[in-house]
Amino acid sequence: MTERVVDPDLKRAVWRWMERAVIGLIALGALTYGGDYGVYVARGKPQDSVNVDQMLAVPLKGNKTEFDYQGSAPQGCARALFPQGGEMPCWYLRRHKTQTQTF
Repeated sequence: MTERVVDPDLKRAVWRWMERAVIGLIALGALTYGGDYGVYVARGKPQDSVNVDQMLAVPLKGNKTEFDYQGSAPQGCARALFPQGGEMPCWYLRRHKTQTQTF
């Protein structure tokens, strides 16, 4: 069997490319979040509310759980892509209308 030898320059170039890709993705995420926050503040921190169904999860014997319906209630949300102002984005709450609270 012949042994495969990897060129150290090629290996270093691949690592450098991977480092740049990771740094680029982190920078893109930070710019996206910062841009979302800038638009959120420029629009006057728009808030909205979404009616969500609230469930209470009660643990029972034998690793079982009982879910009790607690009713429907409006919950505040931020009109943004990411959570802003301590509230979840409205698009997320509209898709996840059932919220479970553990007892």
